[in-house]
Amino acid sequence: MSAPRDPRPLTGEPLALDLLNTRWMSEGTLQDLLTDVDGLAVWLDSTGLSDGHTPDAAMLRHVRQAREALRTAVDGSPEEGAPLVDAVLEHGRIRIALTLQGPVEHPELSDPAWGPGWLAARDYLELLSTAPDRIRSCAHDSCVLHFLDTSRNGTRRWCSMATCGNRAKASRHYARTKDA
Repeated sequence: MSAPRDPRPLTGEPLALDLLNTRWMSEGTLQDLLTDVDGLAVWLDSTGLSDGHTPDAAMLRHVRQAREALRTAVDGSPEEGAPLVDAVLEHGRIRIALTLQGPVEHPELSDPAWGPGWLAARDYLELLSTAPDRIRSCAHDSCVLHFLDTSRNGTRRWCSMATCGNRAKASRHYARTKDA
């Protein structure tokens, strides 16, 4: 049986940003998918991590710790965030092997419950090494979502043009017509 439908407005971002997006605004209220193990199951299912990861209270704690570390690193300062991300990463390492299909990487974890949170923290390091200037927070003041800017010219500002971008345009239009 699969988990219920993912209620978040933005999904499909790289794993680290997708974990950050388990908190979002809806009608002026902050929503949190990771309030319980059922929400964790929804997130694991939507990210493709449900195979091999059975959600439980320990995993929920670890994933929330990883989310807070990533939030601090992305929205705060590197000085504050780096030790928090490192604390998550200390629970695992990568073992590299050669197979008939080529080189592969296998995570080795101190506890399997760290798996999803550790993978998200590791994904953040990969984003920093490949596209640090493309990790973005939505420019709308009441939005808390994050995305990887994959636009050709790197100028994407909104998590979604249909929602936040449209709201900003409507606000600017209203301000212009109100003053006129």
